[in-house]
Amino acid sequence: MNCDCHMHMVLDGVDWRSAIARHSQKPDEAFIHKALEAYQRNGVVYLRDGGDRWGVGAKARELAPQYGISYRTPLAPLCQEGHYGAFIGECYVNLKEYARLVAEIRQRGGDFIKIMISGLMDFNQFGVLTEEGLPASQIRELIHIAHEEGFSVMAHANGARTIEAAARWGVDSIEHGAYGDADALAAMAQTGTVWVPTLSTIGNLLGKGRFQEAAVAAILDSALQNVAAFHQMGGLLAPGTDAGAWAVPHGSMTETDWLEKALGAETEEVLTRGAGVIREKF
Repeated sequence: MNCDCHMHMVLDGVDWRSAIARHSQKPDEAFIHKALEAYQRNGVVYLRDGGDRWGVGAKARELAPQYGISYRTPLAPLCQEGHYGAFIGECYVNLKEYARLVAEIRQRGGDFIKIMISGLMDFNQFGVLTEEGLPASQIRELIHIAHEEGFSVMAHANGARTIEAAARWGVDSIEHGAYGDADALAAMAQTGTVWVPTLSTIGNLLGKGRFQEAAVAAILDSALQNVAAFHQMGGLLAPGTDAGAWAVPHGSMTETDWLEKALGAETEEVLTRGAGVIREKF
């Protein structure tokens, strides 16, 4: 594919703390140029960043046209104080403060809004998340406020009820989407939510010895089954590596390979359709 619909320029695929430290004073332009060169070599012409609060994505958006790349960023992802995402995003304590941040992102030229509404997968325990999702009523308001400002909304969401709530309330894309059940997948398919499953963040862990191998394999198998089921429902899928995450370097082309295991010969057609919707909305 010629696009990566979920990546993080601020990270480097090795160590998130040292990666963030690299940009803490100001974005490291040499690093950004090197990453953009890697994408260019692999024919990528569209990148959608998951955001950061140090301006790295914004600087990459400024530099990307030199490489023939259209670049989109939410600036900083938004997360509720005390919940997952504070390491990389801007926090709000209530909906009033969230609305203020959304308005600020509008003023600063953000391309869309990214909300963090659940934790991560625990790669040592199949079926376990590091944190459950936000209440459905709150998810509804987060999406509504951003839409009222004219933004599309990208949601970091894992867990069936979190995925279902976000889709039912009109989120534009679901990122990761681990452990969705039939109702969650149906909600995404029925509402036209684009799912970016970021399988590379799971599959690329195999054989690395960092996590329990059996757990990683089970998580990957579950995700592949859900991707196949979602496709059969007519759902929209788009490729996103989550590049910058551990074992996923910038310019990685592994996502299409992992998705092909679930989609087979239809992979290119399916991903082209989903990526086209992402590019229209974001």
